[in-house]
Amino acid sequence: MIRSMTGFASLTHEDDLATVDVTIRSVNHRFLDLQIRLPQWLAELESRVRGVLQKGLSRGRVEASVAVQLRTAMTPTVELDVNFVEVLAAAFDEVRARGLVSGTLTPGDLLRIPQAVSIRERAADKTAAEVSRVGGSVEASVERAVAELDAMRVREGVHLRADLDARRVTLGGMIERVALMADAGRADVETRLRERVREIGFELPVDQAMIAQEIVRAAARSDISEEVTRFRAHLAHWGVLSDSDEPCGRKLDFLLQEMNREVNTIGSKADGLGVAEIVIDAKAELEKMREQVQNVE
Repeated sequence: MIRSMTGFASLTHEDDLATVDVTIRSVNHRFLDLQIRLPQWLAELESRVRGVLQKGLSRGRVEASVAVQLRTAMTPTVELDVNFVEVLAAAFDEVRARGLVSGTLTPGDLLRIPQAVSIRERAADKTAAEVSRVGGSVEASVERAVAELDAMRVREGVHLRADLDARRVTLGGMIERVALMADAGRADVETRLRERVREIGFELPVDQAMIAQEIVRAAARSDISEEVTRFRAHLAHWGVLSDSDEPCGRKLDFLLQEMNREVNTIGSKADGLGVAEIVIDAKAELEKMREQVQNVE
């Protein structure tokens, strides 16, 4: 199935213990790159949240943000770095003794220095079981958000597939035109070679069988039937991958590389057979498809 790697989901879960807000954004990326933001007091839940995201997503740069507001008030705790304050006070006394500053170092001054004082919030009067319930709510909320994100990526994938399928049909038509023109051109080359041999055959003794073999070889060098057959197979395989339930972005990207290789070979072998313009158009179409596939999961 073709899923876009671009998506957004946001939801709020409320129960008697807390309100949980989850926001997830995703954009295209070669691999699965997870960025998770949780309240500091719930940092231990990161591995559980990461597991939920990894289970539901396979590729993309994903930013997940979780905010939790408990029903009960949060009790602040103040932590003072005594060693830092002692060093700071000594330095202040020294510059004051030199007359560089005046006054005294007050508690208000310390509060404005992040290295001296840190203020943290903790859940007031919450048992371990209740904190565990918050973790359960967070995990369930992230699962729902991932489902919403996936639904949006599927909807975007429908539009991506419509565009890619249309271009696939266009490419198929181009290759069939090239095949017809190359067949006609190769026959024309063989005819012109035979005429040229007849023109000079009256003056030079030549082995007619050898000449005939060389004519066939020259015509075979412009034979693109194998490349056309492989290109048709790639187009058919594209449809199989698009219908699969598995993520197919990387495989589609590989197929495009193979199709581009076949088109390059066709352009080289069929040079002079009047197909150059179609080959250029086919390569341009493949490049447009490649740009679209970069956003397929």
